[in-house]
Amino acid sequence: MCLPVLPPAGAAPGAAGMGPVLLLALPLLLGLSRAAPPDHEVTFLPGLRKQPSFRHFSGYLCAGPGKRLHYWFVEAQSNPQSSPLVLWLNGGPGCSSMEGFLKEHGPFLVQPDGVTLKYNDYAWNKVANVLYLESPAGVGFSYSDDKNYATNDTEVAHNNYLALKDFLRLFPEYCKNDLYLTGESYGGIYIPTLAEWVMQDPSLNLKGIAVGNGLSSYEINDNSLVYFAYYHGLLGTELWKDLQTFCCSQEKCNFHDNSNLNCTLKMEEMIQIVEESGLNIYNLYAPCDGGVPGGLRYESDYLITHDLGNSFIRMPMRFSWRQNLFRMPVARNKVRMDPPCTNSTDISVYLNAPEVRKALHISAEAPEWQVCSFEVNRGYKRLYMQMNDQYLKLLGATKYRILVYNGDVDMACNFLGDEWFVDSLCQKVQVARRPWLYTERGENQIGGFVKEFTNIAFLTIKGAGHMVPTDRPLAAFTMFSRFIRNEPY
Repeated sequence: MCLPVLPPAGAAPGAAGMGPVLLLALPLLLGLSRAAPPDHEVTFLPGLRKQPSFRHFSGYLCAGPGKRLHYWFVEAQSNPQSSPLVLWLNGGPGCSSMEGFLKEHGPFLVQPDGVTLKYNDYAWNKVANVLYLESPAGVGFSYSDDKNYATNDTEVAHNNYLALKDFLRLFPEYCKNDLYLTGESYGGIYIPTLAEWVMQDPSLNLKGIAVGNGLSSYEINDNSLVYFAYYHGLLGTELWKDLQTFCCSQEKCNFHDNSNLNCTLKMEEMIQIVEESGLNIYNLYAPCDGGVPGGLRYESDYLITHDLGNSFIRMPMRFSWRQNLFRMPVARNKVRMDPPCTNSTDISVYLNAPEVRKALHISAEAPEWQVCSFEVNRGYKRLYMQMNDQYLKLLGATKYRILVYNGDVDMACNFLGDEWFVDSLCQKVQVARRPWLYTERGENQIGGFVKEFTNIAFLTIKGAGHMVPTDRPLAAFTMFSRFIRNEPY
């Protein structure tokens, strides 16, 4: 039975209207299990030449009445009893954390044939127990009994909290371990809003959060992207001068929601170059997988759109085509959404193989796995335009450590915007901006740059795009290890 779990005392913002909770649910549920559930353990994973020495589990967590979120949990490769517990969420909204597992920092990396897996030398579970959660319902193998996948930031934060509590019901041996909440992209919204719930729960040993290439502020992300594009050689001098003329006044520029028609027209030119010309928005210097795409295209019976809609959401001309797409009859059941310039064929083939679904204990009710859910993204209501309040609440507690990190050639959530966002929190600088180093083949290399404030650090990873561990696996692993172990960067 999928029952709600008792929330902590004091409701998080927006929690009103969630419906009644069963006050006795948590004690009853906690009494049902005292060890990892044996029926969730993955005893044989297809695609591996040799099965792992560490244990891993896959199944479903209760995230509220009728909501079943798929998880894949990997124990730390050494000393899992004393290693931290790390929750990982990919973004979207509507994209699967299996992307993080199988293509970024999980212990197994899917190969191009979509059949075999290779061990990851830089897996994050070498230093932590990692819980990968497919959220919200409707994403990946997660589903709800009523198949209603319209949701919003507040509901998702609460559901993720309930899923985390259900995980610890199933795995009570990790209740006292240090807990870290981590994610990337739209995880910039998911993680701080989830942290609001977790920090109120004294039974959870929250130590900090880490957000990679996160969406922290729509306004700052939009404004900084124009500067990023110009200073990376994407915008010509004439267009840059026009943008300055029509979008700026008194040495302050508003590229985000400027009402000036000439500014809007010039921003359309900018957006066309950055997001629709065939540049890889997730890594400026990487090729566009599949070649230069159009705004939308047909493939077999599926209409495919590439846009997750995290930039320039208030530009009226920008989304006219998307609104028309939503109204098309073909869009109701046969739309697939792939992030631009990426190829999800390998991971889709692997996860949809019947023997893999069986090994991972995937419910027959679960849909075919896709990297991103068009239905979830379409019905998702964005309630927060910036994360300042959430970060300041965490920082105000003076006991949580925060890492904001960015690959420095990502355009989806660019490093300049997240640096501006962290600076806007007005925290005391402890260590001035400096290079940070890691060791590769016995030699020190510059991993990027870091600026440290009281309880929060902003860090860049040189040459990495949106999916940092994919592009710079060793640098990302070094950064993550130092954060988890509270070592100097």
